[in-house]
Amino acid sequence: MSTPEPSRLHTTRHPLVYEVNTRILLRELSAAQEKPVTLTTIPDAVLDEWAELGFDAVWMMGVWNSGAVGADVARTLPGLQEELRRILPDLTVEEVGASPYCVKEYKVPRSMGGLVGLRKLRSRLASRGLGLILDFVPNHTALDCPWVSAHPEYYVGGTEADLAAEPGNYVKVKAGKKSVVLAHGRDPLFPGWTDTAQMNHRHPGLRAELVETLKGIAGECDGLRCDMAMLVLEKVFANTWKDRARPARSEEVAGEFWKEAIGAVKSAHPDFLFIAEAYWNLEWELQQLGFDFTYDKTLYDRLLKEGAWAAREHLRAEAVFQSRSLRFIENHDEQRAARAFSSEAWHLAAAVLTATVPGMLLIHDGQLEGRTAKVPVQWVRRPLEPRAEGIFGFYSRLLQIIREPVFRRGKWTLLNLRPAWHDNSTWQNFMAFWWQLEGVGARLIVVNYAPHSGQVYVDLPPDFLDGQACDFKDLLSEAQYVRDKHGLMAKGLYFDLTGYGFHIFDARPLMR
Repeated sequence: MSTPEPSRLHTTRHPLVYEVNTRILLRELSAAQEKPVTLTTIPDAVLDEWAELGFDAVWMMGVWNSGAVGADVARTLPGLQEELRRILPDLTVEEVGASPYCVKEYKVPRSMGGLVGLRKLRSRLASRGLGLILDFVPNHTALDCPWVSAHPEYYVGGTEADLAAEPGNYVKVKAGKKSVVLAHGRDPLFPGWTDTAQMNHRHPGLRAELVETLKGIAGECDGLRCDMAMLVLEKVFANTWKDRARPARSEEVAGEFWKEAIGAVKSAHPDFLFIAEAYWNLEWELQQLGFDFTYDKTLYDRLLKEGAWAAREHLRAEAVFQSRSLRFIENHDEQRAARAFSSEAWHLAAAVLTATVPGMLLIHDGQLEGRTAKVPVQWVRRPLEPRAEGIFGFYSRLLQIIREPVFRRGKWTLLNLRPAWHDNSTWQNFMAFWWQLEGVGARLIVVNYAPHSGQVYVDLPPDFLDGQACDFKDLLSEAQYVRDKHGLMAKGLYFDLTGYGFHIFDARPLMR
């Protein structure tokens, strides 16, 4: 099969990615068209809208076969039952499936269109300049993954005593004609995921299988979002499993899995993107092992819980790290932005900030429409919610603005701030950024990230102040200001903004 032409995903420093819940999308389209819709038959209008909104790639979350065992587990989880009663009490058993992160095998179910459907979708996306991103789960598999019965040595084992002492962390499974105890996949800070089996990354046979699996997947998409990527780092894995994960035979694979795996894939597919879901301040380490982008949960937490000063300090990290961070204010693991950021003004201010810093921007399915119901990934239906037209219109405009070349290829600077006058501390609630691309222009972003009004002086880059005056035209409103060069040089640019107010200016020097 020929490889599609490179998408815009590979030609920008500031890629925009849309996360789509594939199961829900296909179900809703099938209901609307009153016939089954698969990856092959997603309407052109849907793909056209993704391209017109300005995305560079679509992350089709949940395309792999998750198996029957995971679905059985999901239908009995107490937490999911509570969510069901609260959010969607009429949900049926058939509308609860296995978690997309409980993968039985990296094959697309026939009900979704199979591998042929995936390839056709990729080609249709590529014709619109869109890349395709899929999931990879490196830490664990579904309990009914063929490897469990054929190669139990690929997994972290346990004993009958372990099973008796920690029934939530271990499980007895059939492996050929015998039964063995295996550990459930887990994050060391939480109980095991009872629909999964924990892979043993010290086993050379498993390593080889995973690398070959990755190489196969890389031929079918443009990038992978790697679930909980930090769990398979040597030091994390060793701390979680200690001596339980020693291979039964004397041989033991050494070295970081990601360095080996990413190197093997990129030798065949140099432009292939690896995206790490990552936490615990291990993002930089994963970048050094080859990840192109790593989740920036720190920025999200600071915008949600700590405010402008903490977010601004985080953005002082070195430029390379910033450019390889993935920013978001919503994804399938987090609360809906329209609910977490409890006012619309706060929500939109946070959106402006995450959209105008370097790195990859992730927009989650439903975020553009202002959805408020967070749906578990095991569900294949979500509540009906009217589209919030004001929020959708804002995002549509914002995404068009950040498609401009100055954001795509320009240089970003965190600007210095100063008090507007003595004893006025509101300047500390501001953030201001500058994007500039030689021969193209500059953009100034200013946000008052607080619920009350504030005042500030913003220092502009000295090399911008060449003319006699400067023109600032807001791209989100009708506001436009002309300011004298000498005043800007002496004090900076003055702002008095309402709570959560913001501007994105087209900034130009004026020659007189």
